[in-house]
Amino acid sequence: MKRYIEGEERSQSILFPESLEDYIAEDNPVRVIDVFVDELDLEGLGFEGMQPEATSRPAYHPAVLLKLYIYGYLNRIQSSRRLERETQRNVELIWLTGKLMPDFKTIADFRKDNGQAIRNVCREFILLCRRLNLFSEAMVAIDGSKFKAVNNRDKNFTERKLKARIEQLEQSIGRYLSELDRADRDPVAVTEERVGQLKDKIAAIKRQMRHLSQIGARLKQAQDGQISLTDPDARSMATSGRGTGIVGYNVQAAVDTRHHLIVAHEVTNVGHDRSHLSSMILADVSNVHAFPLVLEC
Repeated sequence: MKRYIEGEERSQSILFPESLEDYIAEDNPVRVIDVFVDELDLEGLGFEGMQPEATSRPAYHPAVLLKLYIYGYLNRIQSSRRLERETQRNVELIWLTGKLMPDFKTIADFRKDNGQAIRNVCREFILLCRRLNLFSEAMVAIDGSKFKAVNNRDKNFTERKLKARIEQLEQSIGRYLSELDRADRDPVAVTEERVGQLKDKIAAIKRQMRHLSQIGARLKQAQDGQISLTDPDARSMATSGRGTGIVGYNVQAAVDTRHHLIVAHEVTNVGHDRSHLSSMILADVSNVHAFPLVLEC
């Protein structure tokens, strides 16, 4: 292969192993993550597992999992399974974790068990930005974004949806009963096998009706008139597209317009932004003092 840049032979042995430092440039952002986390008081911030057990299998240090979490956040890798794969092939993560490869369940449990502590880390980052005078001349833009939850739309119920679902089932039962009446009048027109299938379908619909009746009782106790079965906190929300919507969350964020750094954030299940403006302004003031505000819809 003349006149081409050639790679190294895969089977070629080397006398001394290469250092991981050679693969990470001095200005690589992953080095900032490493230094930032190492300087945090993780126990004071509320992270679990800072005092390891004397027995059983050793656990991963919370600092390692926090670095992995922050890296995923900065690189838009939200899935725990994807983060697990990245630790096995991504040179930056291999360097950052010291060749550790936590499984996806460990990563997911870390996020679930340390939610408040991670929020405290966000606040520490904002305080660091203040010390570096990154917010000295900034303006803040406040806006909300809709994030889809794992809850399927068919698993979200309102009174209107429940009524429509019951009407559909009642229509199906009506069709099946009509076909059974026809079978009684003319046994030749409908086979015995089909009659058995119709009876099974009717029994299944009756079970669904009982389930919907239980959901209706729960709906009466719901303050906002919604129930999500898979993700109880998720809510049905309208999106920008006409006649469209998702089941998810409304994430409010305040971002400084100069450095594009998140000053404050809040996750809510209220579909509109109107009631969140005042709380986000108070969060901005408490985090970075008073700012000129640019409000975006």
